[in-house]
Amino acid sequence: MLGALIVATPASAAPGDATAPGQGTCKTSDDPQFSGWTSYEQLGSELENIENNSKGRVQVDVVGQSELGRDLYTARVGTGERVLLVQSAIHGNERTGTEALLGILKKLGSSNDPVTQRVLENVTLVAMPMANPDGGELNRRMNVISWDEVERRHPQLEGSNRAWYHQLTGDGIDLPGFDLNRDFNADLDYVPQPGDLPGDPKDAGFYLSPESQTIRDVYVSLQDEFGNVDAVVDLHHMGPCDQQTGGEQDGRHISVALDYPPLGINDGAAYKEDWPLLDQDKSRRYALAVADGVKDSYGTQSPLAAAGRYFHPDEREYAGQGRSAFALNGSATVLFEVRGQSDDFGQKMKGMLVQSVQTGLESLIDSMATGEVDALDGDAFFDYPDYPDYGWDTPQD
Repeated sequence: MLGALIVATPASAAPGDATAPGQGTCKTSDDPQFSGWTSYEQLGSELENIENNSKGRVQVDVVGQSELGRDLYTARVGTGERVLLVQSAIHGNERTGTEALLGILKKLGSSNDPVTQRVLENVTLVAMPMANPDGGELNRRMNVISWDEVERRHPQLEGSNRAWYHQLTGDGIDLPGFDLNRDFNADLDYVPQPGDLPGDPKDAGFYLSPESQTIRDVYVSLQDEFGNVDAVVDLHHMGPCDQQTGGEQDGRHISVALDYPPLGINDGAAYKEDWPLLDQDKSRRYALAVADGVKDSYGTQSPLAAAGRYFHPDEREYAGQGRSAFALNGSATVLFEVRGQSDDFGQKMKGMLVQSVQTGLESLIDSMATGEVDALDGDAFFDYPDYPDYGWDTPQD
């Protein structure tokens, strides 16, 4: 796999076009069936069952509500000093992370093998398995909130410009909302100010939605309890039909791409004076633990082992993403980008995609438990194939 390149579907070729050069068959759907994924109502029942069956190992809490009044959950397991916060489905149509986290929680809550015991003793895992349930129930990326409601929640913004990442419609659904993964700020005490709006894609966000505020509050509570949060993982999806070219995975569709925080040139040099805890090499070590774990678990010939680096030119800069905001506060942060959203495939390929996420997460958790992640060479992350071109100007993590 080393040295291979992952390239995007050519702009001239539609997804699923098996005649395009280098393309295998990739069948997507405009309106797929997605009922096979865990719904919001099912999530509450699943978490309750996991908690009850764990006999005290797993603690489930309601930590906030979405804009439409749905509960936002955390599930916590383990008693170790190393803290891992994992959030999934901040984009509502990106669902594999929810399923993978449920699988991990079940295993850690009931298994007694040596690896599980090692994890429980050395790591505290806090999972947020569905950060955007309102978007999830609509099978769309954004949450649901009007700008009038934003002004009601933040009266000081009345009459101000709308934030640049607030949209009036999304994914063909005529309801307003935010791309929640732009609504973060490294200043964890930030209060929205009208003079900061509408903002810019390269700048920090404004904590305007209850969902992003809740994620921030969970992070802060863990900081207060433990002194620091070792790592934050953000589970996402990318395009469905992108392939590796060359190497041992030649012609196979990528399973998962990984990334460290996109903070501009020279590893976020412009931020380091104000945010001296930023450690990009640490984030690369944690991402490398995931990639190595996937490769070692499946072998280089398995399609599940088609892991690589996500689109990350030096100038790419998104300070308003959660992974950037938390990295500026000293956490290692890792982005997972799994192949295809649920509005591409529906519930097809669910098992394979969930398995790749779960394996990657479990590899990272055990590497934290053993301390192996601390001994990795962050530069070795660059030995994995990169993902140089998405076919549009701005990849949508």
